[in-house]
Amino acid sequence: MKEGIHPKTYPVLFVDGDHQWTGVSTNKTATTKSVDGVDHYVVNLEISAYTHPFYTGQKRLVDTAGRVEKFMRRYGTQVEKQNAKAAEKNK
Repeated sequence: MKEGIHPKTYPVLFVDGDHQWTGVSTNKTATTKSVDGVDHYVVNLEISAYTHPFYTGQKRLVDTAGRVEKFMRRYGTQVEKQNAKAAEKNK
């Protein structure tokens, strides 16, 4: 890697409720916590893979129809009316 072009990274402790894990980040915070003798900056998260409903299984994403089918279901009658008006106008 080239010297001097990469941002400085710091040891970070990510906290999401009861879950904590260490990592590195370019962000620093005012609070620190010692983990295994190393001071880590504490970053509080509102949501992560531990608490997000999609990852915890509390919410399921079901897409049974594509985008075009959803559009036609919602606005199909309006589109048909516009096409009929345009066809009559061209006669």
